[in-house]
Amino acid sequence: MDIFIKLSQFLLSLSLLIILHELGHFIPAKLFKTRVEKFYLFFDVKYSLIKKKIGETEYGIGWLPLGGYVKISGMIDESMDKEQMALPPEPWEFRSKPAYQRLIIMLGGVTVNFILAFIIYIGMAFAYGDTYIANSDLQDGVLIENQAMLNIGFKTGDKIIAVDGQQIAKVDDDTNMKIIMAKNVLIERNGNQQEIKMPIDFIDQLSKFEKNTLVGIRTPFVIAAVSEESVNTALEPKDLVLSLNGQKTKYYDEVQAILENNKGKTISAVVLRDQKETVINVSIDKDGILGVNTGRLSIDNLEKLGYYKISKQEFSFMESIPVGILKGKDQVVGYGKQLKMIFSPSTGAYKQVGGFKAIFDIFPNTWSWEVFWKITALLSIMLGVMNLLPIPALDGGHVMFLLYEIISGKKPSDKFLENAQMVGFVLLITLLLFANGNDIYKAIIGK
Repeated sequence: MDIFIKLSQFLLSLSLLIILHELGHFIPAKLFKTRVEKFYLFFDVKYSLIKKKIGETEYGIGWLPLGGYVKISGMIDESMDKEQMALPPEPWEFRSKPAYQRLIIMLGGVTVNFILAFIIYIGMAFAYGDTYIANSDLQDGVLIENQAMLNIGFKTGDKIIAVDGQQIAKVDDDTNMKIIMAKNVLIERNGNQQEIKMPIDFIDQLSKFEKNTLVGIRTPFVIAAVSEESVNTALEPKDLVLSLNGQKTKYYDEVQAILENNKGKTISAVVLRDQKETVINVSIDKDGILGVNTGRLSIDNLEKLGYYKISKQEFSFMESIPVGILKGKDQVVGYGKQLKMIFSPSTGAYKQVGGFKAIFDIFPNTWSWEVFWKITALLSIMLGVMNLLPIPALDGGHVMFLLYEIISGKKPSDKFLENAQMVGFVLLITLLLFANGNDIYKAIIGK
């Protein structure tokens, strides 16, 4: 069932993005009276799952879910329809239209991608608002969740003050991404501020560890279940462990050291049970294990216990517009920085480039519309930015040649465009194989 939910979200998001992107080409083509021969979700190599011709356009769904396309008459694209291009230009063909119209048609797809992302962020701001824990309320600092962070000098309990000079107002997923791409991070430890310089190959170092989250909030030690083999039957699910052997355990990350120092011993524990403090004895085995499974408290429960103050900001529709636009702008800039790192070999970021499995893995096993729209907005930005790259066979390649034509007044020959399209196609196939090859390699080595 979990895999079905994950797959459903993946296919729904992918289909939505493909259809809207291709509509971005289709609508201006129609407005400029350019014939569109095909409009397909997924690729129909050899055959289609569904197809129906309406007017001059065949609409369909292909069997290969690697994207989609619109086939515009008189355009040198991935179809490489040389027979049509050998005939005299017709007035309804792409090649017969003025350069500015062809430019608008080619920019339509990425324009829709960016507009969609901004609309989603505006809608999310209006529908969900912003629930967060202010960085200033993290009095005991953050939890360092990745060994790569520990290796370069971070410690649990550090307060993240600023990243590359930008003050951190709250610790969330955006903070993790900012740290990944940072040059230096300002922290506060034991009342003193210090700067940690990030290694240029930090992303490569990060890839050596399974957990991708860098920092998070510190949470208490809550018992979720007691294993059947455990001798600590005095512990019960939902117990909140307040201290072990006389040492306070406000946070779960403080527990391990106590267990290590008391291997093979029976020690006292204070737990909060039914809102009352109860003293019990617990036994720690020779490996420093209690024999329990830990759980997590909801944000609301953490607030009730006095761990954190939860801030919630709601926005009217008009207030949501600038909030969503700012969020979208930050995501576009952030993804641009990621691409820059990928194309810089010294960062090792290229090793983390993923294909369809990497995108599939982003989606959770449980259905959440908030998470679904958040991921879809990010993927829409990624699709828009990637398609703008000046690579023949991508929208950006076509735009590059059209801008040359508009500026110089000279149109590249059909033969040149055909060769460029072929080179671009080979390059895209290479990138696709590399990205999905990375997925396969990670699956084999288990990372």
